[in-house]
Amino acid sequence: MREIILDTETTGFKPEEGHRIVEIGCMEVYQNLPTGKSLQLYINPERDMPEGAFKVHGISSEFLADKPLFPQVVDEFLEFIGDDPLVIHNAPFDMKFLNSELKWAGKPALKNKPIDTVIIARELFPGSPVNLDALCRRFEIDNSSRTYHGALLDCELLAEVYLELRGGRQHGFDLNANKKNDRKTGAKASGTGPVPLSGKAIREARPHLVPEEELVAHEAMLDLLNDPLWRK
Repeated sequence: MREIILDTETTGFKPEEGHRIVEIGCMEVYQNLPTGKSLQLYINPERDMPEGAFKVHGISSEFLADKPLFPQVVDEFLEFIGDDPLVIHNAPFDMKFLNSELKWAGKPALKNKPIDTVIIARELFPGSPVNLDALCRRFEIDNSSRTYHGALLDCELLAEVYLELRGGRQHGFDLNANKKNDRKTGAKASGTGPVPLSGKAIREARPHLVPEEELVAHEAMLDLLNDPLWRK
């Protein structure tokens, strides 16, 4: 199943107040795993960059001065995402901006199904922080390069978070799984079996003998049956 991890950077919070998209990042995933295909678009917003927004993503008006306008890249963006679901952290924010930009460019609104990872995370971890940095810490995902918010960088992190939210990798296919399990349990290579970290030895399974009276009763029951399977 093809899905698109998507993120945007903007000049502010509300397109209805004249704020615009300045960066779009997209990453293709198939069966929850990145395929290596991505798209990064910087867009001239035709307006100034507020100081507050610059402190978040570090994208300046000077950097965007020679970048294309949204109508010039919209077809490339739409071709990349196709009609596949869009995986977005806080989907209402990005979808509102994208649909506003599409409307101003004379294009119809997106019909792609949005998958909001904020909602998924809140269902899994009620009461816990679910921003991207918090989820990276929870899943031990390295986000040390995230000094600024960046659409494509955040897509890369969100792809890893999304994989974990969906259940993580199938460790059963890891050829080194037994070695990893041995390290976790403290198993030794001597063949004596695993030794738990508590230091207590694991007892071998004990045989459970059937009492003689139960064997007799069982045989008596078989005598009442016609050609019982248990005697073949």
